[in-house]
Amino acid sequence: MPGTAADSGSRAARTAVEEPPRAARTAVDKALDLVEAVGRAARPPRLTDLADEVGLHRATAYRILLDLVRRGWVLRADDRYLPGTAVLLLSARATHNSLASLARPVLTELSGHTGLMVNLQVLERAGSRVVDVIRPDRLAMISTLLGEALPVHRFAGPLALVAALPPEARGPYLDAAREAGHPLDGDGGLLADLGRVEADGFAVEHGRNDRFVASVSRAVVPVAGAPVCAVTIVGPDAEIDAARLRRLRDDLASAVDTLTSLLSGAGPEAAA
Repeated sequence: MPGTAADSGSRAARTAVEEPPRAARTAVDKALDLVEAVGRAARPPRLTDLADEVGLHRATAYRILLDLVRRGWVLRADDRYLPGTAVLLLSARATHNSLASLARPVLTELSGHTGLMVNLQVLERAGSRVVDVIRPDRLAMISTLLGEALPVHRFAGPLALVAALPPEARGPYLDAAREAGHPLDGDGGLLADLGRVEADGFAVEHGRNDRFVASVSRAVVPVAGAPVCAVTIVGPDAEIDAARLRRLRDDLASAVDTLTSLLSGAGPEAAA
């Protein structure tokens, strides 16, 4: 049944309150408009693209973008703009509880299938943090590291997450490794590790933090360049040899595909 004139008037009034005319936008409105435009762009936009989309003069948009880059909400790569690390960190913190609840069945199934420990990690400013763990009783000797921050140069989880970022966004993680005395260059350096993970999709670690423990991790990346979390399989180094690693990679890829579909709203049917 068509709405009445009063209904239409009420909707118009609500719209006027919720969406002020562009001429009346505050500085916060303009900044958020630019952050949202960068985030929803199909490919990294240029200044002109952003200014046109949000209805700002190029000079005004440029001044606001300078502040957004300085605060980490936007990254600038040559003449294009990408979501900044502040966006990724805020997303990870805001979705911490709901993400763990959503992922728990996937982690439980993966642990049960492999017989190994499985954890969920989210990206933070200098590495990753473990937000949920499924650990079989037989592996009680291996620390869960639940709630702990993990540096990128020692663990597979943060390595998978940082490798999924655009190269321009990796600076804080490289700086943290450098400050810890870990080399960046050379075949054994962090840059080479990141390159291998970026090409392969999997981060594998054997005994770097604990010589008796190995792990393999894969990032969950519903939108390219914006990893939401990483799923990591952890177990005794002796149980994750080359032959078994191939099977574990397949199991891990399937779990990550399922979680990606759930995060994208496709539901378990689409992931199956």
